[in-house]
Amino acid sequence: MFTGIVREVGQVRQIVQQGDTKVRISCRRDVQTIDIGASIACNGVCLTVIAKGDDTESGWFDVEASAETCDKTTLGGWAVGRRINLEPALKLGDELGGHIVSGHVDGMGEITVVRPEGDSHRVLFKTSKALGKFIASKGSVTIDGISLTVNEVEDAGDTTTFGINVIPHTWANTTLSDAAAGAHVNLEIDLLARYVQRLAEAG
Repeated sequence: MFTGIVREVGQVRQIVQQGDTKVRISCRRDVQTIDIGASIACNGVCLTVIAKGDDTESGWFDVEASAETCDKTTLGGWAVGRRINLEPALKLGDELGGHIVSGHVDGMGEITVVRPEGDSHRVLFKTSKALGKFIASKGSVTIDGISLTVNEVEDAGDTTTFGINVIPHTWANTTLSDAAAGAHVNLEIDLLARYVQRLAEAG
């Protein structure tokens, strides 16, 4: 489990196709504190560490992604040099500063608008209505691994549009500062919304 509070921004150093897709990601964290087999949320995708190391450039760790993961998340479009939000798995006793995040991406969204708003930024996204029905104003959503509060939601046909406000700290310390219209992001809906929907269907 994760919190959606990004601990650092890493960078894709290498992508190798060997059956599955193997990705090497640089990090500032001391790799000696990373266990082989540990889970790390990489842009919101829960991935397992299969190797790690240090060199003159930086520390790094390797993860593997299946074809299914590449198809259902933005990982299939990653390239060397891409910046990646990183969060290690939650440990017992850690502060839950965001909201409960599983690292299981529900689908993708597309950025439609990025504009300054005071000292912050307003970012608008669109996604399918099938996913959008789980997104509520003042509720939580995870975007590329970042726990954010939804400010506005609007449905139109088969599409849902929603907006978030990004404070300067989040803007500076996550990949949202790279945001541009047309870019795709990983979305994970609030865990509670899944159960509410299931209860409604079963009721």
